[in-house]
Amino acid sequence: MNVHDFSVVFPDGSSQALSHYAGSPLLLVNVASKCGFTPQYEGLEQLARTGAVQVIGFPCNQFGGQEPGTDAEIAEFCSATYDVTFPVTTKIEVNGPAADPLWVHLRRQAPGDLGPDAGILYEHLKASRPEVIGTDEVKWNFTKFLVDADGAVVRRYEPHETPEQIGAELAAG
Repeated sequence: MNVHDFSVVFPDGSSQALSHYAGSPLLLVNVASKCGFTPQYEGLEQLARTGAVQVIGFPCNQFGGQEPGTDAEIAEFCSATYDVTFPVTTKIEVNGPAADPLWVHLRRQAPGDLGPDAGILYEHLKASRPEVIGTDEVKWNFTKFLVDADGAVVRRYEPHETPEQIGAELAAG
């Protein structure tokens, strides 16, 4: 099983098999509009516009209630505030019993973890949610998964790793 075996649902009710993106790398990101990392939308949009990677945003309200809006409100925010043109899905959960199956797969393929280099986010989680440190759970909004052109998960980027850093890595090959 790989990422191309999954589908996503968009706010208008349409769905898209991720096999549609076969042949192109993907960057799958859990996003939120009221998060300290929200300005990463700008970098994600720039990265998407380079064509080096297809970006898909997955709104999630599991972290501090930072994505409280409806799917329509989220889409309007992305468009009006950051001129986002990459696809943004319906709101999903990325952890727990109701986690979207795609995100369960992503977490299993690239467990990742925050370390002290994550700065204040690491300190916040260590103090408030120490049980997630050392697990495959998504720790916060703007966790990113890079998927290769064949649908294999290549790498997990934690929230503090920016789209600009990812773009530089992609350009370096």
